[in-house]
Amino acid sequence: MLLLFVGIVVVTGFAAVLAAVLDAGPDSPDSEVFFEDPVADMAFQLVGIAIGIPVVLWGARYLGRRPAGTVSSVLGRLRWKWLGLCAAVAVPMIIVQFGIMIAWTWGEESAEPAGDGFPGWTAFLVSLAVLGALVPFQAAAEEYVFRGWLVQVIGRAVRSPWPAVVIASLLFALAHGFGELSGFILLFYSALWWGWLVIRTGGLEAVITMHAANNLLAFGLAAGFGELASTETAADAPWQAMAVEFVFAPLYCLVMARIADRKGVARVSPGEGPRAGAGTELAAGAGTELAAGAGAGAGPAAAAAVGPGLAASHASTPGPASGPAAAPAYGPEPVPAPEPVPGPEPAPESRPASGPVSAPGSGPEPAPGSRVEP
Repeated sequence: MLLLFVGIVVVTGFAAVLAAVLDAGPDSPDSEVFFEDPVADMAFQLVGIAIGIPVVLWGARYLGRRPAGTVSSVLGRLRWKWLGLCAAVAVPMIIVQFGIMIAWTWGEESAEPAGDGFPGWTAFLVSLAVLGALVPFQAAAEEYVFRGWLVQVIGRAVRSPWPAVVIASLLFALAHGFGELSGFILLFYSALWWGWLVIRTGGLEAVITMHAANNLLAFGLAAGFGELASTETAADAPWQAMAVEFVFAPLYCLVMARIADRKGVARVSPGEGPRAGAGTELAAGAGTELAAGAGAGAGPAAAAAVGPGLAASHASTPGPASGPAAAPAYGPEPVPAPEPVPGPEPAPESRPASGPVSAPGSGPEPAPGSRVEP
């Protein structure tokens, strides 16, 4: 937390100094922005939030004494193929969600643009380029802090991940400031579903893509209407946005959870839970993944391996025992070989009086194709 605070202060201080040196600050001394140009000011705000990514990764590695990638997913890295699939679902879904919300509020005074209007194609394209380069990192940083690191830290002290999800979701909503009650409920409700999705899919990829898609579209619309200088956040969202989110947050999360099941996406670290059945991808393979139920480790080594939302104390269904006895038998059981039937006892007088007794199976090898009687 101290490193996050220091990082934000450093970025903010650099922005203030740069604005003063370039004489690019606002005309009003009471302004809340550093740069008169809203794109430049927004860029530094986004960087100030994005600083959370290296801070969290560094903290996990050197303070948490575990691989930094365990904040990203249960496989210790971002699963880029899965992230791309999540984006293919999140982008069209967020476009439909925004379209419904705009159509619902069309004509209302509260929904009318309050900016300076379209800034021109050059300024608009520059804004989109800056937003496209920085918003994904800003959105990912919030997920690394609230759905990744914070849930993991709290989760180490409790037996269930849900208290950690609730606390992190509450802090996520409060971090956006105090606005409308509908905006606070929207943020808290969405964060709860996203926290569930992180545990359900074993990583941050699905929530990073939805968060980034949401922010990119919101900032893009703001740039188009000349509203980048606005100080409003999601905490100021109207009740219509809250109502639409009540439908689309669970819809996206349930769809992605279903896709994750079908694709065999890992939910626990390799070795932390039962392996999936045939047809799924195994995490132990080259670049493949393991589909299994949520589980927990049993010591410091396991605590370092669990992914977002999973702590070493979380209860789970125990995995199969190791060893030959645990290996499943596929196909019909083998038929046991019949026991040999002993032959008749030789007569006493036929036994040699002295000399070594030949061991069974000793003597010359039978000729090929001959039959040996027991």
